[in-house]
Amino acid sequence: MTEQLRLMAVHAHPDDESSKGAATMAKYVSEGVDVLVATCTGGERGSILNPKLQGDPYIEEHIHEVRAKEMDEARQILGVKQEWLGFVDSGLPEGDPLPPLPEGCFALQDVEAAAEPLVKLIRTFKPQVITTYDENGGYPHPDHIMTHKVSMVAFEAAGDPEKYPAAGEPWQPQKLYYNQGFNRARTVALHEALLARGLDSPYGEWLERWKTFGRPERTLTTYVPCADFFEIRDKALIAHRTQIDPDGGWFRVPMDIQKEVWPTEEYELAKSLVDTSLPEDDLFAGIRNN
Repeated sequence: MTEQLRLMAVHAHPDDESSKGAATMAKYVSEGVDVLVATCTGGERGSILNPKLQGDPYIEEHIHEVRAKEMDEARQILGVKQEWLGFVDSGLPEGDPLPPLPEGCFALQDVEAAAEPLVKLIRTFKPQVITTYDENGGYPHPDHIMTHKVSMVAFEAAGDPEKYPAAGEPWQPQKLYYNQGFNRARTVALHEALLARGLDSPYGEWLERWKTFGRPERTLTTYVPCADFFEIRDKALIAHRTQIDPDGGWFRVPMDIQKEVWPTEEYELAKSLVDTSLPEDDLFAGIRNN
């Protein structure tokens, strides 16, 4: 295929692009693929998760600007382009009963209306492949679930000239994937590898929670080899300083073990308008040779 390959990754907040599929994106950038991250919200209501930065009055007062700056640094590390869709973070409601979502937030928008900025971006960027979250959001954050809904509407509508006529000339993406990097098979493999080497595992509680809540298994269709880009992934994630503790569980598995035991990032093929054989090792399978 002589046409430029283009990949769009649709995410809810700044930092999601670095924790979900970042090594895949860096790999494709290295191969000359044009990669664009579409970030739905500014992450304004995200908690400051790095204990070293908690209580910082400047960060608390200017969280929107701080997170935008972190996103720009991560974008440069990954080598991708990035666009904001302009919605306001919904926050993660906590408590029993859960409090109502804040007025005007992303998760309370009309889905059809909220899809229009993404349709416009798809028609402008013209990706053959889009990645997003499954119907559960990967985890049940209201913004992640809304990101799924908006992505599904936009994928179908972008190629329809009768939908969103003010959003540009129609363009139909060929494939849509769900990020499934946090899957049980990977977690078990890394957990057992650490224990076999006499090392502590950060995944014991994760696996117990999976048992407790009966999290359904997803169908993994696509395993992208990208171990050579795990260091870039981690560097991009650490750029989101307010969200990630560099001494936390994300980084407790030695890099050599990660590369040996599980050298891929995983996806679930949700929609395809091209023929492909499963399992795949390339998000552009069925597209490159057409």
